[in-house]
Amino acid sequence: MLQDEIDKKSSEIYKEVYQMSIGELANLYKDQEVDVHPEFQRLYRWSEYQKTKLIESIMLNIPIPPIYVSQDEKGIWDVIDGVQRLSTIFQFMGILKDDEGVLVEPLVLLGTKDLPSFEGVQWEKEDDREHSFTPEQRLEFKRSRLDVTILKKSSDPKAKYELFQRLNTGGSHLSDQEVRNCLMIMENRDFYKFICELDKEQSFRSCISITDRKADEQFRLELIVRLLVATNIEWERSKDYKEMSELLDQEILLLCSKNDFDINEFREKFTATFDLLNAALNENTFKKYKKATQCFSGPFLISSYEVIAVGVFSNIEAIMRLEDPKKWVCDKIMGMYDEGVYLDNLKPGTKVINRFKVLSEWGVEYFKV
Repeated sequence: MLQDEIDKKSSEIYKEVYQMSIGELANLYKDQEVDVHPEFQRLYRWSEYQKTKLIESIMLNIPIPPIYVSQDEKGIWDVIDGVQRLSTIFQFMGILKDDEGVLVEPLVLLGTKDLPSFEGVQWEKEDDREHSFTPEQRLEFKRSRLDVTILKKSSDPKAKYELFQRLNTGGSHLSDQEVRNCLMIMENRDFYKFICELDKEQSFRSCISITDRKADEQFRLELIVRLLVATNIEWERSKDYKEMSELLDQEILLLCSKNDFDINEFREKFTATFDLLNAALNENTFKKYKKATQCFSGPFLISSYEVIAVGVFSNIEAIMRLEDPKKWVCDKIMGMYDEGVYLDNLKPGTKVINRFKVLSEWGVEYFKV
């Protein structure tokens, strides 16, 4: 049985391994035949010294990890792992472009322990040959070879996402949501930009009281993903997932690929939902209400978000037709914390996916007018 599973899964992935010169890779990039995802750059956060060390490794013939790419139906290579390595190489060569198609400022090297004369050196600087690679050094650099593993287009369509996750989680500096952002960019750039636009809405940000660390880890984007998933998922599928991150990854990719998802309708309901919640409770929206002190206190609660955001969003049109929607939603939120369904799902041992399902579905019912 185990061998059957191994044989089946391995047969879904078709790959080839090549050694390619940097010059060949640079030409592919200039011809737009390889996509290094410039949007990823803000996530990887390589310092100028880390970039310099990569260039040093290439010049000293020190092996660097292989590049992984996925080939699409048009033959374009989609970089799955190695974005920062290739970007650094292309930036040094002066050909890297940002996500607006504008050339990035060429990399200026720093001095290192082994190559102190790297200090101030660029790829080519005609007016300052002392701080420029010589023609011979440029030729040597371009002839240096990298291992490239190509995931062929005949592979299972999910293979590149699974490979990206395996290479970028577990010990990686990327959070689950940062990896998810990359997956969305690979699947549908416009959908990812849509989520980023929602995150910029001031009423939403005013309601989300989180730490700077959480913000840096893209937690607000994860909250938007949770709302998108909870309001579009067929809950029967939730039992197929082992972890919450897997559910969010796979469900948001499904949503990215749907042609009939109405972005404008979601945006209107999202804006109306958080305009109301912001007017009613502002930063207290997802903090616990304590009846004894008659006030909201404590940290942001994901359990509260799962009930309130999903519930109000799903019923926003009816709520806004009430005489005083702000008072009504405020009263409902304050009463929510005594409800049995809510309390039961906070007990130790409650599975995260099951809590997400139960609280989301209950929120839709609880906030019905």
